[in-house]
Amino acid sequence: MSGIVLEGEGVTDEARAERARAIAAEKRAIAMTRMAEIKARVGSAKLGRSLQFPGIALSDQILEPGPYSRMVRSGDHLRIIDLEGQQAVDFLVYDATNYANRYNAANTIKLNRSIYLRAGFKLYSDLGDILMTVAEDTVGYHDTIAGCCSAESNHARYGIKGTPSCRGNFIAALAEHGMDTRDIPANINWFMNVPVKPDGSTEIVDGLSEPGDYVDLRAERDVLVVISNCPQRYNPCSGWNPTPVRIIEWRPS
Repeated sequence: MSGIVLEGEGVTDEARAERARAIAAEKRAIAMTRMAEIKARVGSAKLGRSLQFPGIALSDQILEPGPYSRMVRSGDHLRIIDLEGQQAVDFLVYDATNYANRYNAANTIKLNRSIYLRAGFKLYSDLGDILMTVAEDTVGYHDTIAGCCSAESNHARYGIKGTPSCRGNFIAALAEHGMDTRDIPANINWFMNVPVKPDGSTEIVDGLSEPGDYVDLRAERDVLVVISNCPQRYNPCSGWNPTPVRIIEWRPS
């Protein structure tokens, strides 16, 4: 379902959109039932653990699907908590003293020797600097290759125009810092599941995160973090049903 719906000559946008909406409605009902069952099983314990950290909170925000940005000082942490499970969080980070020195996916993949991020991995910049470190992670699997959704790519995939998107959210957040579309590199997708098969084929599939899972990032220099809590409703990246996440900046005591 991460690919184009109804390919072929003569297939109209209207037919693809109708099919995409029908599939999404069916998958959304299944995913919501599954997440409700998981939430009942894990209860409040997992969420409670996600709110424990050895320091003081500097900010604490519930973020609905949409944009977010924040300056994070060197040594401080940013914790992203998936409150309902299976919610992709698209993520960019920039050197706060030089926005041109930004997160570089290729350097991060090469220097960590993996396309999937987990605890201990570093987020590298265009210049090879370490911007942040994954200090803690309860999922162990985060995507670096699938990029962000956009209104344009959603139209190409599903025949639906004008959808909310992570690219749109990035543009809105970056504008507050004097940046624009040219400042959007390939991004990280926290909590998104994009397995690659031996033949190189890949697609977005059901996420692995449960309610209360989190990733905790330590700034290794002053950085600007830019986030899109993904609003995608037509593939599994957000469980077919975008939900809020909680973002806590904290300083070790």
